[in-house]
Amino acid sequence: MNETVLSVLIFAALALAAIGAVKRIGLWRQGRADATSMSVGELIASLAKVPRRYGVDLHHVVARDRYMANTHVATGGGFVAAALLMVVVYGFGIDSAWLGVLLLLASGAMFAGALFVRRRRLDPPARLSRGPWMRLPKSLLVFSASLFVMSLSLVLPEGVGGMISGGVLGLVLVAGIAWGLLEMIVGMTGGGSRITGPMKHAFAGALHLAFHRRPARFSTRDSAGIRDSALLPLDLSNPEAPLGVGKPADFNWRQLLGFDACVQCGRCEAVCPAFAAGQPLNPKKLIQDMVVGMAGGSDAAYAGSPYPGDEPKRAPGQHGGGPQQVIVGASPHARPAGQAASSGPIQIKAAPGAAGKPADADKLIHEFTVLVEPETLWACTTCRACVEECPMMIEHVDAIVDMRRHMTLEQGATPGKGVEVLDNLIATDNPGGFALEARLHWAADLDLPRIAGVQAAREAARDPRPVEALLWLGDGAFDMRNQRTLRAFVQVLRAARVDFAILGAEERDSGDVARRLGDEATFQSLATRNIATLSKYRFARIITCDPHSFHVLGREYVAFGGDYLVNHHTSYMNELLAAGRLSLDATRLATLGSVTWHDPCYLGRYNGEFEAPRTLLAALGLEVREMQRSGFRSRCCGGGGGAPVTDIPGKQRIPDMRMGDVRETGAEVVAVGCPQCTAMLEGVVAPAGEAEPQVLDLAELMARALVADASTQGLSTQGLAASTTQTTDAEVAA
Repeated sequence: MNETVLSVLIFAALALAAIGAVKRIGLWRQGRADATSMSVGELIASLAKVPRRYGVDLHHVVARDRYMANTHVATGGGFVAAALLMVVVYGFGIDSAWLGVLLLLASGAMFAGALFVRRRRLDPPARLSRGPWMRLPKSLLVFSASLFVMSLSLVLPEGVGGMISGGVLGLVLVAGIAWGLLEMIVGMTGGGSRITGPMKHAFAGALHLAFHRRPARFSTRDSAGIRDSALLPLDLSNPEAPLGVGKPADFNWRQLLGFDACVQCGRCEAVCPAFAAGQPLNPKKLIQDMVVGMAGGSDAAYAGSPYPGDEPKRAPGQHGGGPQQVIVGASPHARPAGQAASSGPIQIKAAPGAAGKPADADKLIHEFTVLVEPETLWACTTCRACVEECPMMIEHVDAIVDMRRHMTLEQGATPGKGVEVLDNLIATDNPGGFALEARLHWAADLDLPRIAGVQAAREAARDPRPVEALLWLGDGAFDMRNQRTLRAFVQVLRAARVDFAILGAEERDSGDVARRLGDEATFQSLATRNIATLSKYRFARIITCDPHSFHVLGREYVAFGGDYLVNHHTSYMNELLAAGRLSLDATRLATLGSVTWHDPCYLGRYNGEFEAPRTLLAALGLEVREMQRSGFRSRCCGGGGGAPVTDIPGKQRIPDMRMGDVRETGAEVVAVGCPQCTAMLEGVVAPAGEAEPQVLDLAELMARALVADASTQGLSTQGLAASTTQTTDAEVAA
């Protein structure tokens, strides 16, 4: 009798899961469709990739926390195996002792994992959401224990087994299984945003792995995958396409699916520099807000850490939205009302009743001002720490930039000095508003070769050789501090006798800051014109001291026809050193003391280059002290994503926190490889009574250690000292 009840229960649970699945799919389909539809064969091929993506790529991230990795394998794997065996044994009535043993093992593994879940939930870390999630250990334990005992009837002698599965005990066990299933599947059965059952995460998560917007992020049997981190371009030629994301339905359906996969583990929250600085951004809360907007409702049920800040407007319950309602609403930074898209309060209305009466649909449940505050989106530094740590591989930065695009292109709502920067880019092709010729004022004494002149001379001599390296100066060339780095790097290139040249006044801004601020139109204009310029010349590769230019030129210009080999100067110097083209005397750096390396976000997390800088430091004979947050978990300097110009306030500054990380190592020098990192870290004021570590670019360290004839470098010994220690205003002007 109880087995019959259990059989009915199993199929009822499957029916509920199917209903929930259809409802969730309906929510995702509100998003924009792909440019081309997916064939049945492509659909099946995508689903076939889930096991590997789950077992390899997802667990590569989960395994960074061994405790949770083992817990997840035992609990999740045990539940999947137990559920499948339940369907076979109790659903279809296939009674077998061997199946009973397997069911015991699966439910036992799940019970063991649930014990660890319970232990973690007794005193959960701040990043974990609470609320309904606090019931999860109980439901897991009750379900797995009830199923384990029930399964004993399959392997024990018939008389003993009958005593277990029959009578009151059997009824209690069936009730325990039913309660556990209800707790886990209820998250699939509703269409709203309040549901948090683990099956919603599991279902959405599996499909998110199958239909991820960036398939290149996943490994194959022949490769370890790549860091697919380039922002996807807007189709500006299509007048029907939205300019960014103004409402949840403007997201691509794959993005909505990804939002639903979030399990609120809070790993993104724990590594977000803006959240740590007390700025109004929490990546986990932002993703949950997108789920709220997709499903319709408010964020009142959210039980995790809110956006930082003391303002009441940031408390849960103050925000809401719907798939066709604006996300940000009227921004204080928007153009005058006559020029910007108007947006009133967000009104959450009841769904039509069973009879479909219009009065039901018009009933106002609640009225909100916004789903997300604009400051939340502008606080992001686009460092991708959240993306790196997300076990479900959700693309937080893509979503943020998509919403910024709408605010910038549709509303003109860029805060702080962002408007000035964008206006300068449009008018002068650089964010500072300088004349392009001024990019080379610092190098008047270096006689840097222009590629136009070099190529013309070689064509006249019928010399087909391309320039070995085109040096992309970047907009750091307008900054006096970064000019010291560039002078040092030029010295390294000449010591290695590299055949290099520059564009000179033909070089425009790469477009990085325009794109991160959401001005896709200006970015694409800069990109296409830079590509047209580069197409006129022959060169083997591009090298740059700026990781942001390195990323944009190497990763993001490809979408517009600019496919180049681009090297960051640290990797290129490492290549020169390995080829024996550089000679170093490490004793010249003996007085510096110990060094710590700060990984630039756009070099490390964006492009996976962690080893080259450390190899160079080792070759220089320096004592390297790693910061606790280094490598792929390096803390951002606070200079990316346009953050220095949007200037969203918080309780502390991100570069102050990063220099705190440096001071914890006791290192006398922090080595850097990015002009923005240099500016942000040098701008930190040391606490009273403490000496601030010196900030030096790796090119400056390499230049100090060079063993070469100064005549081959085009710099005098006096010029070397100036370029690698302290440059005066007069020297820069020269």
